[in-house]
Amino acid sequence: MRDVTTVTEVFAALSLTTDLASGLPFEKGLRTCLVATAFAGTLGLPTAERAAVHTAALLRSIGCTAHASENAAHFGDDTAFQAVLKRLDPGDPSVFRAQLGTFGAWGGAAQPALARHFAEIAPTVGPVAARSGCEVSRALGGRLSLPPTVLDALDDVYERWDGLGIPDGRRGAEISLVGRIVHVAEQAVFAHAEGGVPAAAAEVERRAGGHLDPDLAAVFAVAGDELLAGLAAPDLLKAVAAAEPVPAPPVTAAQRERFCAALATLADLKGTHLVGHSPHVARIADAAAEAAGLADRDTLRCAALLHDIGRVAVPSSVWDRPGPLGPADQERVRLHTYWTDRVLRRCPGLAPLAELAAGHHERCDGSGYHRGLRAAELPFAARVLAAADVFAALTEDRPHRPALSLDAARTVLAEEASAGRLDREACAAVLDGAGLPVLPAAWPCDLTDREVDVLRLAARGLSNRAIADRLRISERTVGHHLAHVYDKTGRRTRAGAAVFAAEHGLLPAPPR
Repeated sequence: MRDVTTVTEVFAALSLTTDLASGLPFEKGLRTCLVATAFAGTLGLPTAERAAVHTAALLRSIGCTAHASENAAHFGDDTAFQAVLKRLDPGDPSVFRAQLGTFGAWGGAAQPALARHFAEIAPTVGPVAARSGCEVSRALGGRLSLPPTVLDALDDVYERWDGLGIPDGRRGAEISLVGRIVHVAEQAVFAHAEGGVPAAAAEVERRAGGHLDPDLAAVFAVAGDELLAGLAAPDLLKAVAAAEPVPAPPVTAAQRERFCAALATLADLKGTHLVGHSPHVARIADAAAEAAGLADRDTLRCAALLHDIGRVAVPSSVWDRPGPLGPADQERVRLHTYWTDRVLRRCPGLAPLAELAAGHHERCDGSGYHRGLRAAELPFAARVLAAADVFAALTEDRPHRPALSLDAARTVLAEEASAGRLDREACAAVLDGAGLPVLPAAWPCDLTDREVDVLRLAARGLSNRAIADRLRISERTVGHHLAHVYDKTGRRTRAGAAVFAAEHGLLPAPPR
């Protein structure tokens, strides 16, 4: 990775990834950032607050995968659901009725049933989902060293001026100023994409006093033309970097891996069996690189952490499906490597990682994807990453099978090498570096063995009843263990607990 990678470029990569996860047009987050930052300048905010607006607008949706599997279970396509959710306006009855009339259009004939289901569960499930997203945003925000003003704004993503938002129903000035500015900018960007400046002005005016701060809306009404002019920039990412109130610092070596890990968590939350997968691949790849004597292990670890960020573009219902995938969904799965490549290449500082990260499904005999490359076209590090990804996946639970034992996984990897699909030397390095898992001397936050067992299953989305059945304990005991886990870790949602488990290497559970 080049030395001039900046924090803004990493945040831009996060923004692009959340666009995909939310079913929104690519670079929507960059557009919101440009408008929000210009708006903060028009309002005369001091430099620190303008910088907070810039960052909050880019990272507005970093908690968007926290409830992805649950959203998919309810509505079939979590990405389509997210895209619609961001435009719903319960404060305007006539508009809201019309929106509910088309809600669930992605479901075809099931659309009316999806709309009814949304109306039934929104009052109870909505706050839970939003709270999960806020907790994940704060957890990832800590890794990204975000200031409190940005974290507070991320808590306000789904709050509204009229108090009809979620999860806490904050209203008026209870919502952070940074958050209120981003709200105006985002709705203006949505409307501008559909009808230009007039549509943006009309939408902000319509939402004033309901969704949006009426005073901010009044300022936007006067300055809207100027604020939206930046959207004509030929390169939005360059424009975002130029608009930053304080020049972005370079990413240090220590920060780089931590930032990549934040992107990995965002991606892995897309599936109930995926949490912890990317760090798992990174650990295996790093051990293999050490065994093989590879020099640039840092780059390989970062590429391993980022290899699956394109997963977010695929609905969680596909990743969580226990049965076979049809041709259409198989093609969606294949495209995740394209999106990994696309996001990384869009950000100059991360572009050198793109070929390596997006090559994890290439195969030495040309039978893989995304570009159908053969062994001679794949650097050894890419072949190591491919073998590490296969070995990690084999030793993790999947919807259609339990995790394989270490011996069984070794056998499969050897078969792949013998068939010429995986590189024999890379597989040998993975097996040499894998070894037997070493258990920590003590669990983090003084968790007990049983609490870790419960945490791992809860992070996979299992209900208390399902956990009780799996561990052969009572449902009440599961509840007690979960309460202790939440108290000890400081997390309050299952999504937050899942992030904690991934951060501390508790997922996936070590194979036997």
